[in-house]
Amino acid sequence: MVFDRMPPDPPFAGIPTFLRLPLLRSAEELEAERPDVVVVGAPFDMGVTNRPGARFGPRAIRAASNLGRGAYHLGLRVQPFRVLKAFDYGDASVVPSDIERSHAAVRAKVAEVAAAGAVPIVLGGDHSVTYPAVSAVAGAIGAGKVGVVHFDAHADAAADEWGVLYGHGTPIRRLIESGAVPGRSFVQVGLRGYWPPPDVVEWMEAQGMRRHFTAEIQERGIEAVVRDAVAEALDGPEAIYISVDIDVLDPAFAPGTGTPEPGGLSSRELLQAVRQVALATRVVGMDVVEVAPAYDGPGAITAEAAHRVVMEVLGALAKKRLAGEA
Repeated sequence: MVFDRMPPDPPFAGIPTFLRLPLLRSAEELEAERPDVVVVGAPFDMGVTNRPGARFGPRAIRAASNLGRGAYHLGLRVQPFRVLKAFDYGDASVVPSDIERSHAAVRAKVAEVAAAGAVPIVLGGDHSVTYPAVSAVAGAIGAGKVGVVHFDAHADAAADEWGVLYGHGTPIRRLIESGAVPGRSFVQVGLRGYWPPPDVVEWMEAQGMRRHFTAEIQERGIEAVVRDAVAEALDGPEAIYISVDIDVLDPAFAPGTGTPEPGGLSSRELLQAVRQVALATRVVGMDVVEVAPAYDGPGAITAEAAHRVVMEVLGALAKKRLAGEA
């Protein structure tokens, strides 16, 4: 089993795949292994409009782990890698300075994982990579059959950014316009601050998008808000893709990101939220984006938070598998 193929060495030794998972190097290996979960890196940040550096996010998130094959979720009481067959599939072959070719590489890599019947977990990279990643998953599951629960400080639904259609502020609009995800099934949690402008908000409302501001989370609590978000995202679709822009966290918990926005969620709230989504729904993909390690705080706290977001989803998937729910 995969658990026995994970090296017993300490986490600071050897090649840093995500959580020391075995590395797959080809589509043939991927198909032969029949995995449950596959990690894919998307080291691309040519879509940023503020501070660059998210291209180094996948490497930082992989390196953040101080866990090993015996990782045990204390709350869920499960060892994910004794239950799930998980692998690291390396990084998409992005092309520096070419957004469209890089997005095509991300989409192809994620599509291979989805076609193999596994859940792709994409490590970004800027948020523009969500467009090809979700498109690939929707292509495998069926257009309109996937809802998205999107944790972010920003709506990322602009028409363009200085004429560029595929930046990190536009992926949500591209997904809805393409038909991959219905507007009413795109639910955003944690929005705050001073963007987007009224014309973008009007477009979002015209698509039927649902949103939950940070102020609502403060008033009602994260559990109640996420419960509503899940119900809204499943209003039509049959499965969920989770997209986490790490700037949904307050910069006190995640300084290492390109567009920090004060007043955000705590790490504890975000971990609870993604675990709740994964326990309550059929998750068919996820991404964690906008980790820019050059701006991170002591102890790489942003990368650590991103890493634990993934671990919460893995723990929930394993718990459901044990219960016969997935």
